Amino acid sequence: MTKYLKLLIAYFGILSILIAGCSNPIGSEEQNIVVQKRISEENKYEDFKEISDSKQVQQVKEILNDIHWENAKVDMARPADYRFGFQFKNPNIEAKAVLYELWISPNKDKVELVIDAESKYAQLDKNKSAILFEILTGEKLSEQ
Repeated sequence: MTKYLKLLIAYFGILSILIAGCSNPIGSEEQNIVVQKRISEENKYEDFKEISDSKQVQQVKEILNDIHWENAKVDMARPADYRFGFQFKNPNIEAKAVLYELWISPNKDKVELVIDAESKYAQLDKNKSAILFEILTGEKLSEQ
């Protein structure tokens, strides 16, 4: 073999290793959603549910990604009814945790979300509110 052919084979070998190593980015790592429920009139929460079904986790991500967040520092009348966040199933992956706070509207037909650390606020429409709430709690929003 010529020196150039060996060099070319080595180049493609290294290139294929790099491509294989980059094909599983952190964004595709499996995650759970950990949901906490407020247990008193104060700001006290307990673990309520962990969602590990990848289809449900993906559906929640899609709802959150489609939201038009408002940049606003809000001061709600009461603590959030629920809090939730994403957690990687692989304990070796470290990522900045985003805590979503969720309030049920007085009419019990919509939810409001806040990311306090980022000063973001959104109110979801009735359909997305119902879907998100049912995934997070296993209950119907209209029955609250």
